[in-house]
Amino acid sequence: MQLTDLESEQRVLSAMMHSDDACAEAITILDELDFTDLFHAQVFSLSRTIYIKNIRPTIAELLKQGLDTGLVVGMESMERLKKISEHYIDDDNINFWVSKVKTKSKVRQMDEMLTKYKQSLETAIDADAENIILQASNEFSTLSLTDANEDIQEPGEVAKLGYNLVVEKMEAYRKHKNENPYGPPLLDGVPTGIPSLDVITMGYKPGDLILLGAKTGHGKTAFALNTVNAVAVNNNSPVLYINTEMSKKQIALRWGSILSGIKHDKIRSGGITNEELIQIGNAYAKLEQSQFYPATIPNLTPAKQQSLARKAKIRKNVELIILDYVGRMETYDPKRQEWQVLKEIVRAQKILAQNLQLACLVLVQLNPDGSIQGAKQIANDCDMILKLIPIDQEEIKDIQARQGVIYDHINYKLEIEKNRDGQAGGSIPIWFDKETQQVSQALVTKKVTPGAQSDFSDIGKEVKKK
Repeated sequence: MQLTDLESEQRVLSAMMHSDDACAEAITILDELDFTDLFHAQVFSLSRTIYIKNIRPTIAELLKQGLDTGLVVGMESMERLKKISEHYIDDDNINFWVSKVKTKSKVRQMDEMLTKYKQSLETAIDADAENIILQASNEFSTLSLTDANEDIQEPGEVAKLGYNLVVEKMEAYRKHKNENPYGPPLLDGVPTGIPSLDVITMGYKPGDLILLGAKTGHGKTAFALNTVNAVAVNNNSPVLYINTEMSKKQIALRWGSILSGIKHDKIRSGGITNEELIQIGNAYAKLEQSQFYPATIPNLTPAKQQSLARKAKIRKNVELIILDYVGRMETYDPKRQEWQVLKEIVRAQKILAQNLQLACLVLVQLNPDGSIQGAKQIANDCDMILKLIPIDQEEIKDIQARQGVIYDHINYKLEIEKNRDGQAGGSIPIWFDKETQQVSQALVTKKVTPGAQSDFSDIGKEVKKK
């Protein structure tokens, strides 16, 4: 394969001399490094400079500016510029030629990468080989991404899109209600595992980044696995679960409790009855038929995670990635402060969610004061921040008194600290059964006040102690 395409370069530059639209398209996608011919790169750079000044880079303007900047020197460069202008193409074809220039540029980058990594591997020791392979994988994957074709929309386009979406949602809602009049709400994404959170979010949607914070030993992994249960087991939607703390055996045993309801300590010790064994076997049969795809990686790095995510998207078409948890990711940069590292990792998760069009749930550690470990700055990149917080008997009484209800079991609350796409500021009553590692929304067993609010009416209100 040839590494250059001078004709495409000339056609792009010629189009820029004749069309404002061609200028905008080329400048948005290309830069000087995409041109192999030095003169072509200089013409492109000058054309961009002129265009930014709100002047179309016609051949006359390029000659004038070229003489001032030294680009045009003598008859030879004037003839080259004139020859380029004669490669004029129809404006409608600019995307085709810009794409050809960009593709050749990526081919050249790929050729350079192959040479670079070949040389690295020839001199590397075995211990470095894996890191080199991971770096290469990440670099090649980045190179393969298609550039976004961004544009300015007309108001009519936005109005038409909005109306059509409303009609689609209305029709889908009515169909759903007809088929499931008493069923769960219609979701735009995958279920959260908490009914009230489903109502508020309409599910975790493609491109969403959700942070779940909890203190050590207060249910981060249990919450994550119960989310997997809702998505991969009950809803049969593929989930990639990346675990950095627990072993494969520990995760496998937890599933026995979560899906069977049998105490985790009994399963761990082996002190179960034959009837319970049958119950546990049925639970694992459900897991076997699910779309739960775990990866246990104690030394997880951002590059490894991105590689895993792309692989899972291509091979399994995953709709949700769960990272358990972000504090254990290795960064190999001791010079930076913790908040800088966490901010970079969280931002990378958001980009990953958007590029792969999936939801990403990231587990984080909470400090003793309830703040997110690392930094407040990471909140800006999140679509939702959830906190799983234990509550004492006094607070339970206060919640029940305000809502006029009695809960069957309640010992935690799920605070919605941020929700970019809906209601935030309140909390949902939660039952975390530590014996079975099950996390669920607390259920109302009795209404003690006429007209009492629903079991998730705490949303949007502060939960205060007496």
